[in-house]
Amino acid sequence: MKSYLRVLSLALGLGLLVAAAAVQAQTAGAPGALVETTPAAAGKGEQVVAGGQVPDEATRVAVIEALRRIYGPSGVIDKIEVVNTVSMPANWSANVQRLITPSLKDIHRGQFQIEGTQMALSGEVSNEALRQKIVSDMANSLNPTYTIKNSLRVPVSEQITVDQALANRTIEFELGSATLTRKGRDILDEMAPILQKLTNKSVAVVGHTDNAGSRASNLALSQSRAEAVKGYLVGKGIDPMTLTTSGVGPDQPVANNATDEGRSRNRRIEFRVGRT
Repeated sequence: MKSYLRVLSLALGLGLLVAAAAVQAQTAGAPGALVETTPAAAGKGEQVVAGGQVPDEATRVAVIEALRRIYGPSGVIDKIEVVNTVSMPANWSANVQRLITPSLKDIHRGQFQIEGTQMALSGEVSNEALRQKIVSDMANSLNPTYTIKNSLRVPVSEQITVDQALANRTIEFELGSATLTRKGRDILDEMAPILQKLTNKSVAVVGHTDNAGSRASNLALSQSRAEAVKGYLVGKGIDPMTLTTSGVGPDQPVANNATDEGRSRNRRIEFRVGRT
């Protein structure tokens, strides 16, 4: 009977995000790991939320300690579960620890998934040389049975421009609703001229929430908020055909939902620039 497990996932500021995602192991007991990246709040540095499932307590501790060596004790939120019915390849824990290096902090808006000996790395890095070096260093640290799919990319300059315009600020809404506050509208007023200048580009408007309430209601709220932002920008002259919307609810936090400050940071709108 095949094993099922939740891949490790990290959620953070300009660095790692680990988001839990269920996968079916291709071989019995193949463990996995997933890392995703999102923008950090101004002045907050990088923070990792580590979740998912691992085969034993020793592996959990080893992974968390490896992350804390990079992000510091206060930069790692441990939500990893131990499921002792899942086995792993020989030396899997040690190999995963070799991959948790400071170079991961150079990957933004990305994902790092490990399923047994199969790895996939995606996201944005600042230049082509770094894109190649990160994967090369990983490959050289492991034995040949591990394979890496490199989907890292160098972001378009327009994404940097949009990120700078947002300046790590939060587009605010009235509590529990998709109604923009005055502050939220003011930020969008500043961003509209920037978005109007984008040529041959699409912009994905992504809504996020904290984890208060049910996941279903938060998914709906985040979608409604993304659509409210799109509607406001269209009213400012942005071509609606260049804007898409999605709501991911509480699934991609950038901070600890255990605090008011963390929940405030997680309630946000993200803009992702792509090509039309």
